[in-house]
Amino acid sequence: MVAREWWEKRKALWTESYAAATLARLEKDVFPFIGRRPVKHLDAADFLECLQRIEKRGVLDTAHKIKTKCSEVMRYAVVTRRAVRDPIVDLKGALMPVRRKHYATITYPSEIGALLRTIDGYRGKSQIVHCALRLLPLVFVRSAELRYARWEEFDLEATQWKIPAERMKAKIAHIVPLSTQAIAILRELHPLTGPDGYLFPSIRSYARPISNNTVNAALRRMGYTKDEMTGHGFRSMASTLLNEQGWRPDAIERQLAHREENDVRAAYNYAEHLPERRKMMQAWADYLDALRTEPKAIRLKAVG
Repeated sequence: MVAREWWEKRKALWTESYAAATLARLEKDVFPFIGRRPVKHLDAADFLECLQRIEKRGVLDTAHKIKTKCSEVMRYAVVTRRAVRDPIVDLKGALMPVRRKHYATITYPSEIGALLRTIDGYRGKSQIVHCALRLLPLVFVRSAELRYARWEEFDLEATQWKIPAERMKAKIAHIVPLSTQAIAILRELHPLTGPDGYLFPSIRSYARPISNNTVNAALRRMGYTKDEMTGHGFRSMASTLLNEQGWRPDAIERQLAHREENDVRAAYNYAEHLPERRKMMQAWADYLDALRTEPKAIRLKAVG
């Protein structure tokens, strides 16, 4: 079966759990209906019937994920000369769209400035958590990527943080250029938790990172409700403002580590737009510094 052959070749690029889940989805929702038919005879309607069965269960996200995997199988069939084309391209718009979850964030400059001043004044129970709160707006990575950050991933002399593929959502290595402000926070943190292990270990055990609720709990103690601001919201904040201020969308998307359709290309291009991203990350840090002291709605101009 072409799909199993494709899976065998791809699974080495995935985590074991993701590979198992991908095969399980195909075995449940695709193979029983069209798995025994020659791929060259399959058309868009055949795949649509499978996907609509999933839609009827109310799991739209699963339907879209399976559609993507079926398309990858068909493209593999094309390049191995067992099919002429991928018929799934004809299904664009055929499925109900997925309603994406939006994380609460703040995007008005004067309110961002107030948030940053509140973070600067926050002490809580741990200086380690305070450093995490100050670093997150500067790097705007996902919460898990920050929580599990390890000192060996950082090169302070080269001013960059390289997150290994196994810790990224898309399983592709990611580079975060570090601004001078981020470096200063890391140098402040290093005597507390370095030179190896987690940057932000749990207060109970240095063998574990801070919990997934630590940043959000701190924001609540500062007076921000879950409908006003979240740790993940710093990503939306940066994305919104950087796009408004004229930075190239390709550079922004790469810095956000948003998944590419072409996994192979993404794996080889994780350093794409890096010089521009370095400028952008430093300019972003300088902009946040300005908002701390300027109550008016400052606008940052893209450069380079």
